[in-house]
Amino acid sequence: MRSISTGQTKTIRREQLKEIVPLADTTIYEMERRGEFPSRFYLTSRCVVWDLAEVEAWLETRKRASKQKAITRAPMPDVQLRKNRPVRQK
Repeated sequence: MRSISTGQTKTIRREQLKEIVPLADTTIYEMERRGEFPSRFYLTSRCVVWDLAEVEAWLETRKRASKQKAITRAPMPDVQLRKNRPVRQK
């Protein structure tokens, strides 16, 4: 993986971030907005990067939270409420 080195801080661009964190861009942006994901910053007016150490720390935190069952999973949809393709009664 190619990263941009600035002194001690290693930064990654969007393409590398997507390789490390397999989330959609909109999910990452929403999580950033809510303060749940490391914030990106601009190196130039067109170059956006993330701090690699912050992203790796976030992943480790999520891994620990998952192991401790601290992350609640999305509820299963109630198929009885579907309007299209209603469930057949046996």
